Amino acid sequence: MDNLRILLAGGGTGGHLYPALNLANALCKIEPMVECFFLGAQRGIEARVLPSVGYDFRLLPMQPLYRERPWRNWKLAASLPSICTGVHRTFRDFNPELVVGTGGYVSGPALGWARVSGCKMVLQEQNAEPGLTTRIFAPYVDQIHLGYVEAERSLRVGKNTEVHVFGNPVALDLAGSKVDSSPNTKETDFDWPAGKVLLVVGGSQGARGLNQKFLVDLELLARDYRSESNLSLELPSGRDRDFEIEPAPGVSQTRIWPDRCSVVWVTGQDHAEDIGERVRALPWADRITVVPYIHNLGQQLDRVTLALSRSGAMFVAELCGAGRPAVLVPFPAAAGAHQTANARALADAGAAEIREESDLVPGELWDLCCGLLADESRLHRMSEAARERGAPNASLDIAETLLTLLDRQMA
Repeated sequence: MDNLRILLAGGGTGGHLYPALNLANALCKIEPMVECFFLGAQRGIEARVLPSVGYDFRLLPMQPLYRERPWRNWKLAASLPSICTGVHRTFRDFNPELVVGTGGYVSGPALGWARVSGCKMVLQEQNAEPGLTTRIFAPYVDQIHLGYVEAERSLRVGKNTEVHVFGNPVALDLAGSKVDSSPNTKETDFDWPAGKVLLVVGGSQGARGLNQKFLVDLELLARDYRSESNLSLELPSGRDRDFEIEPAPGVSQTRIWPDRCSVVWVTGQDHAEDIGERVRALPWADRITVVPYIHNLGQQLDRVTLALSRSGAMFVAELCGAGRPAVLVPFPAAAGAHQTANARALADAGAAEIREESDLVPGELWDLCCGLLADESRLHRMSEAARERGAPNASLDIAETLLTLLDRQMA
């Protein structure tokens, strides 16, 4: 029997790449005859990740579409001939039977070529507010797989298009899977603390803003502690210190560190050194673990009591799969405000609290997290609500449904 050739197009950011990788792993787990090929962008995260994960791939000079700053699209216009040539060669050489697009600017050219060539097409949309690529191709694909049921109301689909809501394809511990879909990053060497754990994660694009907001709160807490204890405490200066730490009206002026609580702060690779320096100057430095990255974080969320994070679709899916409550601060620059839509869906379900970054006042995030950590019954209700939204088997469910399009699924 010939291999089942499936082309996966998604990248630019991890939010589009990792769903594709997780689906590839699930497809290979279910059907050993599946052969997956990845199409990505030279400028995207896939340029770093794909060489280490074991699948064949081709990277093209693809560029995002700047809708609000159209003058920046000159690079896209200049690269169109190379993109078209590269996509044509990919279809000629690999000859896919199925094209799966996981959104973003990388998916568009592959789905467009698939439509012209008559190849079967599938979309996997991660967000509660569908992206531009999904909205354009939704009327023409054979299947659409949604991470959020809320996304369906924003789509116009074809009369023969199957719409499935299995949730987002999070990574599974697939015994015997072809590759590990996590990036090739050295595993962080630290021991998770005992007791309650507040996990702070800024994501990739949105790390700096959330890091600064949380640092403001910790330094304000330290200042209050210094004042009440008559201690001298110097807070280091640095290139990211461009904020004030004055308390805001309406925010508690008496701050304490919650009993038996620790913070694990995933700052991102570019911010760990500066954040670590500032944390070492705080009275509670021994209760705060600063790391740039945690390998396979989604598989360790059972150690977390509460998460403070952005609301990227894939991390939110991992939180729900683990039944972890969250305080979500959507990345304000996310395209189409999709992170706000993701966070709102969880908040409406009772699984999360949502705060807009532009509305935050100093001390607000810390007070909110402390209040939740002290309220066991509220945490329990939020955990149950998150678990109800979870879909830990979504990767396998989607993969099985994809294979039905080829009429060659094996038992």
